Amino acid sequence: METAHIKDVVAHLRVILNPDDVISLTRILLLLKGVGASTVNNIMPIIKGDLKPDIKLLPSNKSQSLTPLFNTLGQLRDYSTTKKPEEIVSAVINYYRPILKDKYDDFSKREKDLDHFEYLSTQYSNLEDFISDLALEPPDASVEGMYKKNSDDEALTISTIHSAKGLEWDSVFIIGAVDGRFPSAYSFNSEEEMDEELRLMYVATTRAKNNLYITYPVDMYDYSMNMVLSKPSRFLDGIPDDILERWDITEEE
Repeated sequence: METAHIKDVVAHLRVILNPDDVISLTRILLLLKGVGASTVNNIMPIIKGDLKPDIKLLPSNKSQSLTPLFNTLGQLRDYSTTKKPEEIVSAVINYYRPILKDKYDDFSKREKDLDHFEYLSTQYSNLEDFISDLALEPPDASVEGMYKKNSDDEALTISTIHSAKGLEWDSVFIIGAVDGRFPSAYSFNSEEEMDEELRLMYVATTRAKNNLYITYPVDMYDYSMNMVLSKPSRFLDGIPDDILERWDITEEE
């Protein structure tokens, strides 16, 4: 959840909840084409926490970027107490998607994160609670808090690898360890990105105190790449058989 594109979406949501959040508002203004620090400084006194400012008072040469933003924020601010969180999140993502495509070469990969983020919002009935529970600073706070809260009970914790940093569990399941997903196909041609994914695998495997399970499908279809993924993660290659017990689970006919 600490990736830049997720933080961009969260910044929009925070401004909808609190128009006086200058830090979040500055972040989303700087995403706009032609808007820099000087423009932000000039329009902040005009906005003054109003998500429906008089567009005529804003710099005319920036109106093409500013008008859609404030139309979206103002409308969603009105709906924030009556619409479901996922409806607000979906609207923000739809507005943000063209920015994502313009800003990132790997936007198709990042879009999956946005889809997952939108799904997470369906678990909440209140947008403010959703944003509060994300606890992006520090990124592992929400998982850690959940872990402590349930420390006396048997509980299943679902976590990203990033959010699990510094935490341990008796048993850990790493799912989807198939080449093309972990590591991502986008890292195949970049030594730097491959090293980063290997580091993430190290973080994931060292979260387990006693039992570590690494699972992967026999085959799976990846719609974004239009191909079937069937090879276990290359990160499993070279692990000695004496510490790796292999199980093949198939459906009975």
